[in-house]
Amino acid sequence: MATTTGYMTVDERGYTDLHEHIEELRAKGLLIEIDREINKDTEMHPLVRWQFRGGIDEEDRKAFLFTNITDSKGRKYDIPVLVCGLAGNQKIYQLGMRCDLKDLKNTWINAINNPLEPNMVPDGDAPCHDLVFEGEDLLNGNGLDAIPVPISSPGWDNAPYFSSSHFITKDPHTGIQNMGNYRGMVKAPTRLGMNPSTELRTGGYMHWLEWKKLGKPMPVAVVIGAPPVVSFTAVQKVPEKLDELAVSGGLAGAPLNVTRCKTVDLIVPAESEIVIEGFVSTELLEPEAPFGESHGHVNLQEYNAYIDITAITRRKKSIMTSWVSQVTPSESGTIKRPAYEARQIEHLRDHLGIKGIKHVSTHEPLTSLHKLIIVVVERGVPRTEIWRAMYGVASLRQAEGKWIICVNEDIDPDDTDAVFWAMSYRCKPHNDVEILKHKHEGHGPRSLLDSEDSAVLIDATLKETFPPVSLPKREFMEKAKEIWEELGLPKLKPKAPWFGYDMGEWNTGLEAMARRAVKSEYWTTGQIIAQRRRGDVPINTEIRTLDMGNPGAGDDVDENLTWDKLEDASQVKDKDK
Repeated sequence: MATTTGYMTVDERGYTDLHEHIEELRAKGLLIEIDREINKDTEMHPLVRWQFRGGIDEEDRKAFLFTNITDSKGRKYDIPVLVCGLAGNQKIYQLGMRCDLKDLKNTWINAINNPLEPNMVPDGDAPCHDLVFEGEDLLNGNGLDAIPVPISSPGWDNAPYFSSSHFITKDPHTGIQNMGNYRGMVKAPTRLGMNPSTELRTGGYMHWLEWKKLGKPMPVAVVIGAPPVVSFTAVQKVPEKLDELAVSGGLAGAPLNVTRCKTVDLIVPAESEIVIEGFVSTELLEPEAPFGESHGHVNLQEYNAYIDITAITRRKKSIMTSWVSQVTPSESGTIKRPAYEARQIEHLRDHLGIKGIKHVSTHEPLTSLHKLIIVVVERGVPRTEIWRAMYGVASLRQAEGKWIICVNEDIDPDDTDAVFWAMSYRCKPHNDVEILKHKHEGHGPRSLLDSEDSAVLIDATLKETFPPVSLPKREFMEKAKEIWEELGLPKLKPKAPWFGYDMGEWNTGLEAMARRAVKSEYWTTGQIIAQRRRGDVPINTEIRTLDMGNPGAGDDVDENLTWDKLEDASQVKDKDK
């Protein structure tokens, strides 16, 4: 691990810290700054929540920076709070990632496969150690009571909770660190809750089990506010052999600056805004919650771990982040989604060797990424590979994938209407649906009736040729769009499919008739089809099922044929006027 000094510029670092990120949000018009007094316990999250539940388009959501914060007791706080500042929408997320939206998945896959060892910042040079509070200082107004942690779901949550809290722990045997994002209940100025996910087998939980075997408390550092690439990595599920801080470097394309904690033997990002240090008891657990969770329901009270705090360090003019989670769409969902999808694509494409994988989409609204997963494949992928892909999605993580649907690339996986369209017309349940039993119940309200769950796998891909999609061809829709815009009509937001396209059942004869129609020469077609009358077939007989030696009416007809020519050639007996 190399050594460098702190307080570098963004060009020297290769990534932005939180302050620089906020400046970029401001410059791009993506930041709303709230200077009026806001109660963190009753008003802050409800205010921001409206942009997710009030019909605001995703592209119009913003980051919120609160600078005049109080609580219901009238206490004032001098630490601003940034809400939705990392992933209020995809533009904000893209800004923090410093890459184009189209490159996100490959950037993630490259970071996981090519982590960069961080640079060590000497003690005293790290910005996160500008202010250090230990011992009695923590009990004199410099503990958790100095940090304006908001209540996420007023009326349900039993306390303020850190929602963007990155818990750093390490394996006591290998020394490999893990960084995971868990909720943290504020319990006292020097006591903080810790709720690692047991069903997802998070590193923090696995490390806690190992420290428990040793009969020792587990050292922990909780990072609140950090360079965006650090926060994005904290929610990713990477192999246990990897340190997320090295993956953050891979994500940035430059080594991350880190420093050692003051009271625990752990390494944290040097540009962290706030770091909470302490030890987690491995002997005792405490009641924790209720708290609104990201599966969209209140998580009822349960026993969880807690931290005895030994130090809190801060940057000068530190800024706290708080994520809007709970019911999706949400900030936490937008943060997690690209990383989750990248891991699934890598698993199917690179580990299982499945060809033709175009995309994996984890559905966010209300379902929160874990339950409904849509696999997009090229047309013509063998049926065996389609099923292998769906089983692969179900197997990557034990609690992921309850409804797994495979579609072709003409279906927009983010448009549930389009997905249901594919399920309705490209899927026959008796052939194309399988139930995978004995799945883990996963993230969500726990059932007291049945602790197991299952998964439904649905093949909604095309198995044969289909007629075209019955919308005007692209050229006509594009021309109409130009007229729409000339008329000053409301801004269009095209929703696929927005033009018709062939799905294999179109031929030259049908195309010839359609071309004549748009040239207003459809009377010609009427005369042509009149000569093909017959009385030996039932009504609704499809032309394509008959061996006529001519699969499409009109494909052998001269495009320049006129009424006069038809009459002169005696090709029809009567003219329908």
